Amino acid sequence: MNPTDQSKFPTVVIIGGGFGGLQVAKQLADKPVEIILIDKHNYHTFQPLLYQVATGSLEAEAIAFSLRKNFDGQKNLRFRNTEVTRIDAEKNTVVTAIGEIVYDYLVIATGSTTNFFGNKEIEHYSMPMKSIPEALNLRYLVLQNLEEAILKPSKEDRAPYLSFVLVGAGPTGVELAGALAELRNHVLNKDYPELVKDEMKVYLVDFLPKVLGPFSDEGSKAAENYLHSMGVEVLLNVKVESYDGHEIKFEGGKSIFTKNVIWSAGVMGVVPDGISKDSIERGNRIKVDTICRMVGSNNIFAIGDVAAMITDETPKGHPGVAQVAIQMGQATGKNIYRLIKGEQTVPFKYNDKGSLATIGRNKAIADLGKLKFQGFFAWLIWMFVHLISLMGGRNRIIVFINWVASYITYNGGSRLIIRNFERDELIQKDEQVSKPD
Repeated sequence: MNPTDQSKFPTVVIIGGGFGGLQVAKQLADKPVEIILIDKHNYHTFQPLLYQVATGSLEAEAIAFSLRKNFDGQKNLRFRNTEVTRIDAEKNTVVTAIGEIVYDYLVIATGSTTNFFGNKEIEHYSMPMKSIPEALNLRYLVLQNLEEAILKPSKEDRAPYLSFVLVGAGPTGVELAGALAELRNHVLNKDYPELVKDEMKVYLVDFLPKVLGPFSDEGSKAAENYLHSMGVEVLLNVKVESYDGHEIKFEGGKSIFTKNVIWSAGVMGVVPDGISKDSIERGNRIKVDTICRMVGSNNIFAIGDVAAMITDETPKGHPGVAQVAIQMGQATGKNIYRLIKGEQTVPFKYNDKGSLATIGRNKAIADLGKLKFQGFFAWLIWMFVHLISLMGGRNRIIVFINWVASYITYNGGSRLIIRNFERDELIQKDEQVSKPD
């Protein structure tokens, strides 16, 4: 298929409907270009609130918004709900499940996925949380294990089902640890009166010496104190050695028997097939120049988590946060139009607006440049920023009502098991050497 046959304008193909991809499309909304947005989902996910979906505080629909509805009225954009098979840079085509799509300019905004650092056993048995389906899987696993714990006759038998180990003490791990601690402290005895609250354990593990590594020392220490006050056991300078679905082992000999390991210890870019390995930087990210154009290409761009802009100011690239993707998307959209008009491009410059993380009720960290807040005021800032950042007025209202109900009742959300989460068996394939007949 070739959607550009009848087009007299340059075609800009965007792969990915995340924060960055949306901004590219918006920047080109009123420009003489044809835009084709490709995504395997027909919705945009507000990832900062995935942890609330995982713990049952919010329903998935509250943080998802229709991509088609978002671009309703934008006449120069078409959306294709399909998966990308590979990119053919020589032919300027994107190969998808519904055929080939020709481009004049290509923007790769595919984001990132969980990085298990090559450990297949941990990848199989632990739970990631980078998408709505993964957050729902985690929710069902947690609820199923609570139900299973009720049936166990002794404290020792219940312990693995009531032990939750979060690997990675970045914002995702900290926020999820806080949410699970609040579930234990305020909800467990109401929903599961047969269980003893003190038997539910929440562990936050990281090989680094502090939680919230990119945050200020002041914010990091406050977050750790909040977690301790909520009953979370924080294990720092600890490296995971293995996890077999029953026992997680750490270097040094410590281990925890658990059915619940949640992995947020690293991310890696999602790079479509067809991109040369020479163009891939550490973290499976695409090397780009100062205008987010892939090094060695004239018309392929990469933005957000999948892009690595290595400069003297950013020797490791930019942080994998939404603001980077948003600002890269805005800058790339403008630069593509400058290229079309034959004008000089403008190098990308990231404006760090600060970092936010919430640990629970009235507890949050806000590092906003020289201004640093902890506690209730930071929590209000966190709520306001996330609420206005959500797409769709309906979603904002739903989330706000849920937050108010949770705050008043200490028991918001409906923790329903709509479907069971079942993990396939891990099949170890031995290397086989074929023998001649």
